[in-house]
Amino acid sequence: MNKGYNVSYQETIRADIASSIEALQVQPILFIGSGLSQRYFNAPNWKELMELLVEQCPKLTKRFAHYQQNHKFNGHVNYMTMASEFVEAYQEWAWEIDSSEESKFPTELFEPDIDKNEYIKHIVSDIFKKITDSVEIEHHPLSEEIKLLQSIKPHAIITTNYDGILEHIFPDYQKVIGEKVIRANYTTYGEILKIHGCYQDRKSIILTNEDYDQFNKKKKYLTAKLLTYFAEHPLFFFGYSCTDPNIINILSDIDEILAPEGELIPNIYLVVFDENYSDSKTYPVESLIPINANKSVRIKVIHANNFEWIYKAISENTTSISVNPKLLRALLDRTYKLVSSDIPKRDLPFNFELLLTNISNDDEELPKLFGLTTLNDGQAFNASYKYLLTAVAKQLGFSTWHGAHNLLAQITEETGCDIKATENKYHSEVMTSSESGTHKYSDACIELLRKVKNGEEYTLEI
Repeated sequence: MNKGYNVSYQETIRADIASSIEALQVQPILFIGSGLSQRYFNAPNWKELMELLVEQCPKLTKRFAHYQQNHKFNGHVNYMTMASEFVEAYQEWAWEIDSSEESKFPTELFEPDIDKNEYIKHIVSDIFKKITDSVEIEHHPLSEEIKLLQSIKPHAIITTNYDGILEHIFPDYQKVIGEKVIRANYTTYGEILKIHGCYQDRKSIILTNEDYDQFNKKKKYLTAKLLTYFAEHPLFFFGYSCTDPNIINILSDIDEILAPEGELIPNIYLVVFDENYSDSKTYPVESLIPINANKSVRIKVIHANNFEWIYKAISENTTSISVNPKLLRALLDRTYKLVSSDIPKRDLPFNFELLLTNISNDDEELPKLFGLTTLNDGQAFNASYKYLLTAVAKQLGFSTWHGAHNLLAQITEETGCDIKATENKYHSEVMTSSESGTHKYSDACIELLRKVKNGEEYTLEI
């Protein structure tokens, strides 16, 4: 336990993270913003990036405060419209540079078919390339925290950052840049989805107001693609604030599907860096994120001034992945091609079609095809403990696992007995690694929880 932290608060958060991961039984998704790049490698935030752009361009002659005044709306500075204003200045500068500055812009930018916003985006790319090239993790002052982040082994990472820092932290993950995220035609594993572009492809960078308008027009396709992630995985936002427009835009598109009646979205966490965190303070475990003047979304929130214990809470409750993400990604890619392209174009012999039928109807057949066998008593075990917590919740009429989790917590509070702590007629834990396991539940557990839900008397048979 880290010194200086509210122990009970940490324990509450850890227990909730464990329950969320246990219920969904999949790897988490990380949604990472500029706050993490700032924390680990001093990358600029929006304001600092615009300041750098003013400093570098001799055509931007006013003090930075002047541009902030001109782009302030409803008390907030709009840095996207500011970037739009800078486009013309950077184009003019590029065409007027003398021989001593020719290296500032590559020669291909002076062809007639080049869009004028590529000059400023080239400089932005150069800023983040220098930051990315300087990344060194082993001797970093926060190297232990970064290593704990690496230990999470998420299903995928989504980011609005331009830099390549995440590619250094997760070197076996494949980056997918900009519109290629939308074009990808299957859900895979081990990817860094760079939805606002990357420094390595200046055209992909979402920077100006016009870029964001175009992005928002296409966002519905991205939202549809990400909705599966948001609905089926624990999702952790790092490096964003509660007022970040990226958070608001994403949540505004998914809340009606994931929380149609203003309910808490139980598997989405916003991790808020709080420099003034104190163990003497009380912190909320939920937050209302305003979407517009009339609507808010309820998600979970975690306050911290150190991310080590949060990374550890996630990684310790996540199934260990021993296979290289590149191999899993290649397997998924090849399987998708087989199903979507190869098989439909061929006449299948009868025995092969029968094999496919068996695989599609029996959960144990596909592992056998890959040489993975199950325990001899696996079928008997599955017949007795056949429900994950999400399935238990569905049997009880809840829309998410949270309802069943709350009933289990109620039993613990009323009886002093934690059903999940032991092997019993209601629950069993299957160890999936030396450190983590899968919790499964029986029909008897469902009947017990139904009594608790209905306010009926019940007796534990432990």
